[in-house]
Amino acid sequence: MNENEKLSPWRNKIHEIIYEADTPMGKLFDIILFVIIIFSVILIMLESVKAIDAEYHEILFVLEWIVTIFFTIEYIARIISIKKPSHYIFSFYGIIDFLSTIPLYISYILAGSQVLLAVRAFRLLRVFRILKLARFLGEASQLKRALKASRAKITVFLFAVLIASVMMGTLMYLIEGDEAGFTSIPTSIYWTIVTLTTVGYGDIAPITPQGQAIATIIMLLGYGIIAVPTGMVTAEFAKQGKDTSNLKNSGSYVHVNTQSCPTCSKEGHRDDAKHCYNCGSILNE
Repeated sequence: MNENEKLSPWRNKIHEIIYEADTPMGKLFDIILFVIIIFSVILIMLESVKAIDAEYHEILFVLEWIVTIFFTIEYIARIISIKKPSHYIFSFYGIIDFLSTIPLYISYILAGSQVLLAVRAFRLLRVFRILKLARFLGEASQLKRALKASRAKITVFLFAVLIASVMMGTLMYLIEGDEAGFTSIPTSIYWTIVTLTTVGYGDIAPITPQGQAIATIIMLLGYGIIAVPTGMVTAEFAKQGKDTSNLKNSGSYVHVNTQSCPTCSKEGHRDDAKHCYNCGSILNE
């Protein structure tokens, strides 16, 4: 099929309902899909409880088949409503949709494979389309740029923390020894890192006054360790936000929507786009 050739009316309607989140029917379908996915995950959880499964096995089994048939129809509908099915089949969502549909079928061949239905939880990622969080993708990119910009500082900071952990751990090994559980330098370093991150499992604890004094210092340093990288990223994030605001004020900022390409299923097109940025096909108007 020619990429620029339009879908037939009925296929175009299916595409609009299944892939679009900007239309009333599309929103309704996504909400129904979202509810069914959650319901399916709950079913899987209930089946894993032996007492519940023993009493309600037949009901759970029938409900699971109803859900599976729904997802099977949806999967087929997604394939036939785009011009190039392979773009969807081998996409992230396409693979997840397929893996979340087949386990109950192959459970007749491989016992216990139905537990793989838990992969349906990944389909909850579609909530970003349901709640129209696509408008926050710019902010997500902003955070990504902030993390990337501060990675050198964070790397140096983590390296300094590692050195401090080795030094403190070695010192605790010399002071406490085997009696307090500090049986080796690696074990002492493990305790130092656990204490430094304010986790404190309690499996190892200093018993000497000197060791307890060092432990107190390490605990106080733990609060600083949490604050420093957070401050680094926050500063870069604020800088990125200022740059984005300048783009908006200058009119260079471009808004994208959830419109899906009928050929390759790519989303995130500009509001004024007529063609897909990925494959060049004409978008549905």
